[in-house]
Amino acid sequence: MIGRALQFFFCAAMFFSFALVGRADLSLGKIYALEFTDIDGKKISTSDGHITVIVLTTTADLTQAHAVGDRVPVYCLGNPTYRMVSVINFQKKRSAPMRIILTAVARRRVDAEAKILQARYAANKIDKDARRDIFVVTDFDGNAVTQLGSFLDSSRFAVFVFARNGELLRKWDDLPPATELAAVVK
Repeated sequence: MIGRALQFFFCAAMFFSFALVGRADLSLGKIYALEFTDIDGKKISTSDGHITVIVLTTTADLTQAHAVGDRVPVYCLGNPTYRMVSVINFQKKRSAPMRIILTAVARRRVDAEAKILQARYAANKIDKDARRDIFVVTDFDGNAVTQLGSFLDSSRFAVFVFARNGELLRKWDDLPPATELAAVVK
């Protein structure tokens, strides 16, 4: 009887530890092939040949996410080597109709942001549709958030920079200084 209880306890402990490993913080220098789908249905991977800046945010911190975009160096704008992805953590599960509504609101906001970015493109003589360079992932079920080492109910703000092969180059838990961000993406 005690042997059976120990087996059960051991199995439960192993399961729990494996569940936590999937949610551990990401480590600098390690390669991660994280995969996301944005609100336009585009598949995005951290290991698909782009230098990727990922901003993990909630709806309460969208201003900080916007500030990260403003700090992206000019040489990254319109350059297909670089991309920025905003992952919006909605922090709790939502019904299907509510997901549709929130995704539609996100698309409208992205379209408005694209107009602002288009002006920045024009000022820098970049002849490209800025809307195609904006990637937003709406995370209602925690899939994207847990890949980034966080929890669905977390209000954590974070910025990650991945190399072309998916290597995590840098991570900030707050708004990164523009000079540091520029140095890492270079």
